[in-house]
Order: sequence, then structure tokens, then C-alpha cells
Amino acid sequence: MTQQPSDADAVDRIVAQWRRERPDLDSTPVHVIGRISRLHWALDERLAQVFDRYDLGRGEFDILASLRRAGAPFELTAGELRGSTMVTSGAVTKRVDRLERAGLVSRRTAHEDARGRIIGLTERGRALVDEAVAAHLHNEATLLAGLTTDERATLADLLRKLGRSLPGA
Repeated sequence: MTQQPSDADAVDRIVAQWRRERPDLDSTPVHVIGRISRLHWALDERLAQVFDRYDLGRGEFDILASLRRAGAPFELTAGELRGSTMVTSGAVTKRVDRLERAGLVSRRTAHEDARGRIIGLTERGRALVDEAVAAHLHNEATLLAGLTTDERATLADLLRKLGRSLPGA
């Protein structure tokens, strides 16, 4: 059996087990995909902790952040929100409904199309998202503290390249 590196992790052990049990298969993709999957689960949990402090789900935070990034007057159509968040129109509607009930966004009829709706941040929504995004970005920086600035840039470049190679990513 191949000797494991001194800093072997669970993914290394899984790959070694597959090499032992199925040496006819190339299990090396697990080094990347397995780690991305495990990191997703770990990061998602830690990111949710910040959203929970603001009584927001990830999707609701995404809507508020999209509106805030849009700049003054912090409004987007439902279609623009759907494109910005990459979810279905039903998911956008559900999230906007909850945010509207909480007084964080408002809806109004589009001037150019009476069927269209414009979703905008309320003053309360803008204050909340400004506070939440500061906490979120601080949290993300903390989660990446184990990497140098150059390592972060390299990882970002590699993930961008991988994303471009995957249909629908």
C-alpha cells in the first residue's frame, strides 16, 4: 500500500482505500471533488451562523445583498433578482414574500409594465444588510485565514477556471 503523507486527511485515506480495493480505477479526482464537497458542508454551516444572527436564510441574505449591490435606489425587478441569485422565479417570490413581511423590502408596480414588480430595500432592510454583509465578509475572511493572500488568489483563479469548465456552473 502507498504510504500516506504525514498530513494526510480523510480524503487521502479514502483515495488510498480505493487504490487498494480498485487499483484499476483512477481515484485521484476525489482529492479535489471530495475536498470541495467537504469544504462546502463545513463552510455552509459556518456561513449560516452569521445569517442566523440576523434571522436570515442564505437565500434571503442573497436577495438583500443583490439589492444593496445594485446601488441607489436599491431596486431590481424580479427577473433581475432571479438572474442575480440564479434561482427560480418561485424561489425569488417566496424569499421576497418573507422579506416583505419582515419589513426589509417593498414591492411596487413597474412604471413601464403594470404586470412587472420592482423590489426595493426599505430603510430597515438597508441597515440590516449593511450590518449583515460586514459580519459576513469578516466571517469569510476568518474562514480563509489559513491561506496567504497569494494562496487565496491562486485558489480563486483555479476555482474560476474549474467553474468555467463545468456546464451550468
